[in-house]
Amino acid sequence: MKAIQSARIVPMPRPEGVRERLLRTGPASLRDAELLAALLGAGSGRHSAKTLAKGLIERFGGIAGVLSQDAATLGAMSGLGAAKVAALVSIPELLKRAERPAIEKKPVWSCAKRVQRHIALHLSPVKQEVFGAIFLTSRHHLLAQEDLFFGSVDRASVYPREVMKRCLHHNAAAIILYHNHPSGVPEPSDMDKDITVRLTTVLSEIDVEVVDHVVVGGMRSFSMAEKGML
Repeated sequence: MKAIQSARIVPMPRPEGVRERLLRTGPASLRDAELLAALLGAGSGRHSAKTLAKGLIERFGGIAGVLSQDAATLGAMSGLGAAKVAALVSIPELLKRAERPAIEKKPVWSCAKRVQRHIALHLSPVKQEVFGAIFLTSRHHLLAQEDLFFGSVDRASVYPREVMKRCLHHNAAAIILYHNHPSGVPEPSDMDKDITVRLTTVLSEIDVEVVDHVVVGGMRSFSMAEKGML
């Protein structure tokens, strides 16, 4: 009898994971859920990282919706521990800090889109209405940024006299107004338009130019200046 030859066992290749594919082909090659899964790392319990990522995107209506949530909201989601929540809420702040040096070095109006992104990142996690301002020099360089008024989820009381005081405090020659709509819809209301007109009139008395009024809804923004409303 011929000797029975032992069969050679060839191991099957391990399926390529999301992180491996990201490193091999770059982040642009991944779908939204895959990219978010790469950030989340390991799954939790019965849920894989990809399952968690898909659930987050469906729950909050996309990547922008996920990044607009605060730590308390994300922490209430099943499968998200403190480490994953911390990673998610850190992203908008990191992006905001990355944008800020360019805003500080250049005239703000030369990078208007960057300013709008900065404001959207600043306000997107906020659940109540906030009205603030970016104070500028005569050449539109950044002097300061302040959140000035805080309201309920649908309205903030804005006092022109207080805005004027802050302009004088910073010796500002121009100003960009901003506020958020917690509803997620960035289009300005009639009330928004009225307060813009009031502030433009009042601030002109002290030679302060209203450069723009940016309204934020989630991660989207609406520039009144770009729409010819100033």
